[in-house]
Amino acid sequence: MNIKQIDVGGIQVDVVFKDIKNVHLSVRPPAGRVSISAPARMKLDTLRVYAISKLDWIKKQQARLQGQERETLREYLDRESHYVWGRRYLLKVVEADRVPSVELKHSQLVLTVHPGAMRKKREDVVAAWYREQLKVAMFPLITKWEEVIGVKANRVFVQRMKTKWGSCNPRTHNIHLNSELAKKPRECLEYVIVHELAHLLVPSHNQNFVALMDKFIPQWRHLRDELNRTPVSHEEWEY
Repeated sequence: MNIKQIDVGGIQVDVVFKDIKNVHLSVRPPAGRVSISAPARMKLDTLRVYAISKLDWIKKQQARLQGQERETLREYLDRESHYVWGRRYLLKVVEADRVPSVELKHSQLVLTVHPGAMRKKREDVVAAWYREQLKVAMFPLITKWEEVIGVKANRVFVQRMKTKWGSCNPRTHNIHLNSELAKKPRECLEYVIVHELAHLLVPSHNQNFVALMDKFIPQWRHLRDELNRTPVSHEEWEY
């Protein structure tokens, strides 16, 4: 993989040359770092002209990311706020000699851990619970939308992802979903699933892809904005 940097209107853009057919521009959280994935033989000057043509869009995306509400670092202590499917819950920590677990009780997220469990262990228990919540919620939606869109995912993985809500590989038909989606409103999960399944038909974000999204889930722009408007995790994001 060949990586270069170009300056576009005072903005540093990382250019990554790959064995791909289409150019993909992205503005990554949290600070709005800009990157372009490009076919290996494309000229750098051509990509600079392309980036200049997208400069207004880049600046808007950077402003949105930099203004996005962000959670403080979670300490996993009593009365700390945690989100489940877009709703806020107050954490209640119970220390007991039984299998660690998480349970929703009214407005509380009850975390049971062994006596003396440190922050990292508490975090691991909660993270595993979020993954399971997402797995349970995603399968009916995937089945529904595979039939509607006319595609079939090979495997669906749930994992903590640092820069994306989801991704897919059109070659292998494997899809990855960010376990953090279990913190967001359920309709946001459906939007991401439709987005990734649609990429099995159209790999890039071109007009054909937009037309598919408009056809299958007309309110997708609203859902995208809702997803990006809700608080995101305190995270040491990486490129």
